[in-house]
Amino acid sequence: MIFAKHALLPSGWAENVRLTQAAGQLTAVAPGSRVAPGDVRVDALVPGMPNVHSHAFQRGFSGLTETRGTGPDSFWTWRETMYRLALSVTPEDVQALAEMAYVEMLEAGFTRVGEFHYLHHDTDGGRYADPAELSLRIFAAAQETGIALTHLPVFYAHGGFGPVAADAGQRRFLHDPTAFATLVAGCVALLDRPQDRVGWAPHSLRAVTGGELAELCAALPGRIVHLHIAEQQREVTECRTALGARPVEWLLDNAPVGPRWCLVHATHLTGAETARLADSGAVAGLCPVTEANLGDGLFPAPDFLSRGGRIAIGTDSNLRIDVAEELRLLEYGQRLHHQQRNVLARPGGSTGHRLFVEAAKGGAQALDAPSPELAEGAPADMVALHDPHGAATGGDQMLDRWIFGRDVAVSDVWAAGRHLVRDGAHVARARIAEQFARVLRRAPL
Repeated sequence: MIFAKHALLPSGWAENVRLTQAAGQLTAVAPGSRVAPGDVRVDALVPGMPNVHSHAFQRGFSGLTETRGTGPDSFWTWRETMYRLALSVTPEDVQALAEMAYVEMLEAGFTRVGEFHYLHHDTDGGRYADPAELSLRIFAAAQETGIALTHLPVFYAHGGFGPVAADAGQRRFLHDPTAFATLVAGCVALLDRPQDRVGWAPHSLRAVTGGELAELCAALPGRIVHLHIAEQQREVTECRTALGARPVEWLLDNAPVGPRWCLVHATHLTGAETARLADSGAVAGLCPVTEANLGDGLFPAPDFLSRGGRIAIGTDSNLRIDVAEELRLLEYGQRLHHQQRNVLARPGGSTGHRLFVEAAKGGAQALDAPSPELAEGAPADMVALHDPHGAATGGDQMLDRWIFGRDVAVSDVWAAGRHLVRDGAHVARARIAEQFARVLRRAPL
């Protein structure tokens, strides 16, 4: 049993809410209750946040790309460091890195992860006996840590528009459509928890041709689809040269983009593309911390939201794993660009509230998951916020102080009813951190 002074219910904030759960679902949510002996008492309770975009193995080089090269640094120079790590990790390393990332996601308030997984083969590019060997490691990491998983095996066939051949740094990623369909089937066979899902992800328009995209859409009907798109200006320029259209424009014209799709980054949009993307019902998967770190650019969030567009947040490179920081940077980027405050709030409303609710709803849609809400019958995915000073006078103040202040923090997290984070730390943190440290000591960075 959990007793919350404040709880964010589908109808809004309620006080003195007592929640019970069984078999991973909420069985009762009762506002206006009294605390009972044995209840876990929390200051505020919100639904768990979905993380729509993670490359778990990249947790292994967090903070290790901040030395400037001899020329201008960019996403394209950063990528070379990423390839060095990608070419070195063993299956055991992949699991250890993912477990650390997933522990930190749960501690931050993420209760589901969309794992955009493109490490498929051995370090020399050779095939494992089980094509899903490295996906199996992702499933094992999710099960070990308790986070819900939407697994997104990635189709990657080319090194750039044209298409051009992949280079040596991409050798662990590559498939043809037939082999990739076999991989997806192998991932589906790994499903053994009711909360887990399998979609698929064409890596980008750089890495997949139009014909391959159409073939796989036909071969994998009904599954959610994620892809990187329009992240960098160079990508936009190369796409126009090769395909005669901007990336998002081309995709909307040539693929069945709809509510089952998530366009990750979609940073560089025209006004027409913004409107069309919003109208499609697809989710824009935004990763503000990584996008800022890589110098990607700024998504046109005010225009997109004003047109009814759906957004979600992801941790992408796992440079820093923090729900509040992703939401804060999403808003602060808009403030710097527009030279205004509270840009993404509704008139008269809390900025933190809108950011949280929009990202939670969009994230659930993008990950093929139940709507994150504190309601009877919903998954028991819950995040408790603690105010050490007792200064917040209501739920929205708790959200605003968590996202934009420094005092309120995540204290406890339940995923599928399991109390996995207590007093800010995952119950398996010590063991998993030790395994993670051993991988870092071997990494060639």
